[in-house]
Amino acid sequence: MSFNLATILREPRRAHPDKPLCHLDRLTFSYRQVDEISGRVAAGLLGLGLRRGDKVAVQLPNVPQFLFAYFAVLKAGLVMVPLNPLLRAGEVAYHLADSDTKVLITFELFAQEAAKGAAEVEGVTTYVVNLPGSDRRPDGTRHFDELYAAEDTGEIAPTDADDTAVLLYTSGTTGRPKGAELTHFQLYMNCTVGGELFGFRDDDIGLAVLPLFHVFGLSSVLNVAVRYGGTIVLVPRFEVGPVVDAIERHRCTIFSGVPTMYFALLQADLTGRDLSSLRVGVSGGAAIPGEVIRSFEERFPGVVILEGYGLSETASTTTFNISAEQRKVLSIGKPIWGVETRIVDDADRPLPPGPEHVGEIVVRGHNVMKGYYKNPEATAEAFRGGWFHTGDLAYADADGYLFIVDRKKDMIIRGGYNVYPREVEEVLYAHPAVVEAAVLGRPDAKLGEEVVAVLSVAPDAEVTPDDLVAYCRERLAAYKYPRQVRIVAELPKGPTGKLLKRELKKEMLETSAQQVQ
Repeated sequence: MSFNLATILREPRRAHPDKPLCHLDRLTFSYRQVDEISGRVAAGLLGLGLRRGDKVAVQLPNVPQFLFAYFAVLKAGLVMVPLNPLLRAGEVAYHLADSDTKVLITFELFAQEAAKGAAEVEGVTTYVVNLPGSDRRPDGTRHFDELYAAEDTGEIAPTDADDTAVLLYTSGTTGRPKGAELTHFQLYMNCTVGGELFGFRDDDIGLAVLPLFHVFGLSSVLNVAVRYGGTIVLVPRFEVGPVVDAIERHRCTIFSGVPTMYFALLQADLTGRDLSSLRVGVSGGAAIPGEVIRSFEERFPGVVILEGYGLSETASTTTFNISAEQRKVLSIGKPIWGVETRIVDDADRPLPPGPEHVGEIVVRGHNVMKGYYKNPEATAEAFRGGWFHTGDLAYADADGYLFIVDRKKDMIIRGGYNVYPREVEEVLYAHPAVVEAAVLGRPDAKLGEEVVAVLSVAPDAEVTPDDLVAYCRERLAAYKYPRQVRIVAELPKGPTGKLLKRELKKEMLETSAQQVQ
């Protein structure tokens, strides 16, 4: 079956060519402009001698050129490899070599590091997107503007629905990153079903502050908006001031973010600011504490926060809460249309409903990747029994709603008892002084692991670590509460704003090793 994901751009362009597709500050591009510019870039890429299925790495922040490059790659029948602009040279080289990339499109601010990495890989041509008014780029690289010189043929390559459209690398929390092969059809289905879940309308204006190189931003923000003929407002990085400015200026109706973004907006002084245009907040990427949902909706009464769950390997959305009336706070919702989930034990046997039956979430359906690129062993392990194994622990209730407990690898085993960090974090977030919290397991000679909490508190908070230990002790079973609480200025975060527990764990283990010495 012939199908190309670029159809989601072409169809709304035909329906309303002059409608704004994206805004960046006061710069606007219509559907017609994005379609025509991406068509020229597609012709430029094909003029380099690239063939169907060749890889083009796109290492850009949330700027219009990301859209031009993305739809160009799709139209040309090529495969896009989204890369984090903050990767160092060695990481860039790894991704380019592993993906067999032929062309790298990067951004001026990161071009030196990117070009250094690309130089380590044979046969990669690097193009640089410059800042307005600038012409700087590393030696041996080319201007992205050169790709505009080709004439737009108006053609969209007749790819097969099962052809890989995007090769999306996982975060690499368990070894080196692996490339998840997502097809044209999978990405189309995910944005189509995803948009229906929260009733995306063609007059909606979505805030695109989640990085578009991440599956959440790419599939659930950009693809959804274009698929339904809406508009997005590009914000290159999350900062409360610019985000609020963008919402006010463009009257954004949908905010998609990770929990730390909601925390930050809750903590900010927004006196005199108008966020009344917002109607839906979509949360994903990590579990959002119930206390944050309640507080946010009280402060912004026109907004309902709907939590979902997904992974790079599932083209973003896997489960979702579809409305305020049907959601269950703390739940990641039910499987989306056309997708099945199960909770299984260590022998892959299905578990019955109930919080006492915690197991791994496994998935199958239209959204699940083809496999890991050039990695049949990892693919076979992930798909054992015909289901994709997520590595996430959860339970289902009698109504079929799923409740995430934690990452399988993050579970703490203290004295033979399972401690799920999220449960402890929920208690900590209910304390009025706590801003952010992460709960970890520290190696312990007697108990196997001990429960440790690392957190930040409000600037004017008068609370001590002992106070917080006592607070948890009153609310949790004896084996669950943290014996150690560390207060820090800020917790480390990744490009999406997700808390980086692995960084905290690494620091904790290094500190423990030094103390032993």
